[in-house]
Amino acid sequence: MTATEIWPVLLSGGSGTRLWPLSRADMPKQLQAIAHEETMLQATALRVRAPAGGLTFASPLVVCGEAHRFLVGEQLLHVGVGPSAVILEPQGRNTAPAIALAAHHLARSGHPSALMLVMPSDHLIADVAAFHAAIAAAVPSAIAGRLVTFGVRPTEPATGYGYLRPGGGDAPVLPVARFIEKPDAEAATRLVAEGCLWNAGIFLFRADALLAALAAHAPDVAAAAAAAMAESRIDGLFVMPDAEAFVAAPSISIDYAVMERSREVAVVPVDMGWSDVGSWDALWRVAAPDAEGNVLRGEGALIACRDSLVRNQGGPFVAALGLSDMVVVATADAVLIAPRSRAEEIRQVVDAIEARGLDLARTSHEVRRPWGSFRVLGHGEGWQVKRIAVRPGARISLQRHAHRAETWVVASGEAVVTVGNEVRRLARGEAAHVPVGAIHRLENPGPEPLEIVEVQQGAILDEADIERLADLYGRA
Repeated sequence: MTATEIWPVLLSGGSGTRLWPLSRADMPKQLQAIAHEETMLQATALRVRAPAGGLTFASPLVVCGEAHRFLVGEQLLHVGVGPSAVILEPQGRNTAPAIALAAHHLARSGHPSALMLVMPSDHLIADVAAFHAAIAAAVPSAIAGRLVTFGVRPTEPATGYGYLRPGGGDAPVLPVARFIEKPDAEAATRLVAEGCLWNAGIFLFRADALLAALAAHAPDVAAAAAAAMAESRIDGLFVMPDAEAFVAAPSISIDYAVMERSREVAVVPVDMGWSDVGSWDALWRVAAPDAEGNVLRGEGALIACRDSLVRNQGGPFVAALGLSDMVVVATADAVLIAPRSRAEEIRQVVDAIEARGLDLARTSHEVRRPWGSFRVLGHGEGWQVKRIAVRPGARISLQRHAHRAETWVVASGEAVVTVGNEVRRLARGEAAHVPVGAIHRLENPGPEPLEIVEVQQGAILDEADIERLADLYGRA
């Protein structure tokens, strides 16, 4: 490893509930194209793909949940980024345990003193050159064993961000005098006037320095991560820490666990057009509004509206009349309407939905799978209709159902269908029936996407009635 080779660590956990109904547990904001053509994960990886400003970046290391393993791998490969490894958290435990897993992996892979550039994968950075310059400025301090964070110079007294107060010293790397929780409006105004910085949650440090700091300040995190990685399993790119050992770690952020306790913390102030896109109001602020201050995405019309955000992603046509400082977000199965000023409170909406026992906070209308996706078109007592899309060359698991029968009708593309001992090739408009208990599989042999309409009939119509016998994706 050269002195300036840096290992990006992309943190891709979290559910992004403040961007509900677009962001949900099964498809959080980092895996969606929120602000650009690329998803936020892809954009984060692309920032550190090529050498820049004297820096050399290794292939990124990703930490994510088991449920997103195939989406993460697919998205990165789609933009030409091959991860060095994808570490699968057995359970979300916040950033300190996640970063500890990455540091142990680097140490076990022969890079104990590797420089780790830890980045949440759901942030926007408009000025990438400024970001690279800040990284270069931080490198000598990180090599020397300091834990370096990046502080964004505020553009306004925002209440949605944590702050940090830099101490006196030699620029561009300053000691951190204090970390400050998210303030109210009055305190935020005072902090900005006093020269405090937004805490961007991006860090640069050596793997061994981070592990030593954890051992000193958060030994329970250090012990759990070490034990989990000692008993980890590897499946290609995927690293699977031991679940029982990992869940012994407390759920704690790296700020609380280390950065606020260590005396080796430093900060590099930077102007880089940063936003964590933590709310719909934050997204409105980084978007390009029209002459009336409105931001419209998707099918809709705004009449006599100002300073409002309307986003339609798969929902019905949205017509808005006379809105001012509002947010309207429509998906195929939910609509959010809220004042922009209360966008930080969307968690209350999600809590209310979960209290009613609904899946709207966890599951998207379009459910992704390693082979493609499906969408429920309609359902009733004992029946359900789905639209299933299978990617070219992909296939679902070889499976059977004990409580339901299925009928498949090819809407577009070509299908290879296995039912029992019979294998058939179906063209558009042709159908196949899968009786209760029959072993079956659906494949897409062609170069184009395969879309079928599936009609289910039976007593149990959810994932509980799937017995996977063989699977390309390790789910059998």
